[in-house]
Amino acid sequence: MSSKHLEDLRRQLGLDDQAYQAAVNDFDAAAATALGVNRTDLRCLEVLLQEEVVLPSQLGARLALTTGSVTAMLDRLERQGYLSRSPDPGDRRKVIVKPTAKARRKVWTEIYQPLVAEGFDDIAHYTAAELTLITDFLRRGRELHERHLARVRDMPPGNPASA
Repeated sequence: MSSKHLEDLRRQLGLDDQAYQAAVNDFDAAAATALGVNRTDLRCLEVLLQEEVVLPSQLGARLALTTGSVTAMLDRLERQGYLSRSPDPGDRRKVIVKPTAKARRKVWTEIYQPLVAEGFDDIAHYTAAELTLITDFLRRGRELHERHLARVRDMPPGNPASA
């Protein structure tokens, strides 16, 4: 394979990866709108559905939110019927957060499950070696973004007036 062909493939991979990320972003924005929540709230629901039981402090760490922001988010999502809060049976000074049946139905069953099911059908033709390669690519991409996340979060907010 020529170096020009390899360079073209790498460029196309970058473009396709960027388009994939944009499609995921657009889908999540539409999902948030359909649920009547903002993007941070949607991310909270995703964490709750993955973990089933979470402490508010864990949500704050996962979502990079202050204690006050977590409380406001949980208040919103509880009012909408997407989560419940109750005393931690192991330490009644703590509160645990759980997704509700409504959250499971609306977030998972109605929005994400059809996407996941079709996605499983789409990858059924890949071999174990190909899936290993794809998984490695995705893991490396995630790790790359995680390495640069703190750097970007530490940047001062932009000032639109000075742009």
